[in-house]
Amino acid sequence: MRNVGTVVRGIRTPIIKKNDDLAEIVTKAILDAKESENFEINDRDIICVTEAVVGISENNYASVDDIAKDIKDKFKNGHIGVVFPILSRNRFALCLKGIARGAKKITMLLSYPKDEVGNNILNEDDLLKYNINPYNYVISEKEYKEKFGNYKHIFTGINMIDFYRDIIVKENCEVEFVLSNNPETILNYTDNVLVCDIHTNSITKDKLKRAKVLYSLSQILNKSINGSGYNSKYGLLGSNRATDEELKLFPEKGDELVSKIQKIMKEKTNKNVEVMVYGDGAFKDPIGGIWELADPVVSPFYTKGLEGHPNELKLKYLSDNKFSSLSGEKLQEAIKKEIKNKDSNLKGQMLTQGTTPRRYVDLIGSLADLTSGSGDKGTPVVYIQGYFDNYSD
Repeated sequence: MRNVGTVVRGIRTPIIKKNDDLAEIVTKAILDAKESENFEINDRDIICVTEAVVGISENNYASVDDIAKDIKDKFKNGHIGVVFPILSRNRFALCLKGIARGAKKITMLLSYPKDEVGNNILNEDDLLKYNINPYNYVISEKEYKEKFGNYKHIFTGINMIDFYRDIIVKENCEVEFVLSNNPETILNYTDNVLVCDIHTNSITKDKLKRAKVLYSLSQILNKSINGSGYNSKYGLLGSNRATDEELKLFPEKGDELVSKIQKIMKEKTNKNVEVMVYGDGAFKDPIGGIWELADPVVSPFYTKGLEGHPNELKLKYLSDNKFSSLSGEKLQEAIKKEIKNKDSNLKGQMLTQGTTPRRYVDLIGSLADLTSGSGDKGTPVVYIQGYFDNYSD
C-alpha cells in the first residue's frame, strides 16, 4: 500500500512573454523538474497552466482605446447604464476606463452591501442602523455619501465609488451612482444598458429586456477591434490590467495548447497525462467574505479526461456506521472492498454525505490556484499526481 495520496507541485518556468511557445516551455519545465526532484511521470497525472501565461503567450491584449471604440459603435447616444460591475482595481477599473472614454455619461448601478464576488461597498451593520431593506430600497448617491461615504474596503482601504468616479471623470465623462439590487432600476435613468456581472449576467440581461440597447461585458471585445486581441466567448470577462492603457484578455486559443502539451508529453514519456488551463479558484475568504472567482469559469480549456465529477464514498460514514464493529486491518480491508465495489453513480446515497461532488475541473483548478498563488511564487504551472487514486489503490 502506498503511504502518499495526491501530490501537488508548483513548477517554476522562465518568465513568459508574448508569442512564446508555451507548450514547449511547459513540457520542458516539467521534465526538468522530474529530473531535479526525482519523480516519475504517470498516466492520468495532471498538468495545470494558469490562464495568465496562456493569455500572455498568445498575445491576447487590447487597449483602452479598443474598448472605447467598441463602446462607441454599440452605444450611439452616449449615455450608458453600467449595471452590477464588480469592485476591482485589477479586474474592472481598466474596463471602466475604456467604457468612460467611449461614453458621454455613465449611470452606474451597484449592488449592495456587496458586489457579486463579495466585495463590500458599505458596512452591512449600517443597513440595520438606518432600517434599510436591501431587497427593495434604492440608495441615491446623495444618500450614500451622507450615510455610508466614509466606508473603505477591509483589504484595500479604498472607497470604490470614489475610485471609480475618479476614473470616469478623468475621461471627461459625466457620472452618477445608484445602489440597488434590482437591475431594472437602471431603466429609470437610461435604456442603454451594459450588464457587467460575471456569473449571473444572463439572468440580469433577461430582466432588462425592455432596454432599447442591451449588451453584456461578454459582448465587448468578443471580436478583434483594429487588430486587437479578443475573446469570442467571454469578451472582457476574465480580463485584467496589464498596463495603464492595456488589458490582458482571457485566453482564446487554449484548446490548441492543452492538446499540444498532451501530445508532446505522450511523445516524450509515453504517458497519457491530462492538461487544463485554470484561472481563479472557486473558494470564499472567511474574513473578508470575498468569493475568489472573478473569472467567468475556473477552467476554460481542458482535455477530455478531466470531464465529470468525483463519485466518492465517505470513509468516516462507513467507519461509524456499516463497519462500526471493525477496527485495524479488518476495517481497512472492508473499506477497500467497499470502495472497489461501489456503484458507478452514488448520487443521492447516504454513503456520499459530506463529499464534494463538484466538477473535476473546478476542484482541480482551485487546488492549482491555491498552489501557484497570485504573486511572486514563479510557478505558473502546477503538476498534480494521484488525484484520481482512492484508498483501495
